[in-house]
Amino acid sequence: MRGRGKWWAAVAGATAAVVLGAGCGTGTGTGGRASAFGRATAHAEIVAAVEKAGLPKSDLPGVGGATPTGSTPRPTPSTERERLEERAFACTAAWQYIGPPVDGSRGDLEKAVTALVAEDWVQGERQVEKLDKTGGTMLQITLRKRGWVMYARHVGEQKSLVMEMISLQATETACMNRFTEQEQKVLLGEDAERG
Repeated sequence: MRGRGKWWAAVAGATAAVVLGAGCGTGTGTGGRASAFGRATAHAEIVAAVEKAGLPKSDLPGVGGATPTGSTPRPTPSTERERLEERAFACTAAWQYIGPPVDGSRGDLEKAVTALVAEDWVQGERQVEKLDKTGGTMLQITLRKRGWVMYARHVGEQKSLVMEMISLQATETACMNRFTEQEQKVLLGEDAERG
């Protein structure tokens, strides 16, 4: 990935940490204005595609659904980076599985992508990168819909890793474009410098 694509991938990675620790709220990702397609709708489409494809259940709190009742609320952000992560989270809808390898999960991710295409997501670039000499790979498929960019990723091969990561993460372009260059550097660190 080059230029802006690399920045979006870095944003996806940076916001993944926020997504793992927070529940998916009902925000639209459009500064609080309701819209026909926003964060809640993007998240609902992701979860529906995951369920339809038969991807493994995510046991990560707040990922793949609302924060469970009685869960510990996230602490108030105390650093500039934490405040920026909160803003980035408001621009994001995601689902992620991290756990032991599951037979057929890469094919199931492909089925989830097909289900998203049926919801008018437009499939774009497809990349496969070799991670190691024992067959580990990373698959990434880019999708776009109504001002949103989604990365569908699968990392691992059962021959090489004892852990597998599958994710579907969408970010709203207009929302992310509100970050200044300086904010991008704080949020993304070195990745912003190289992007």
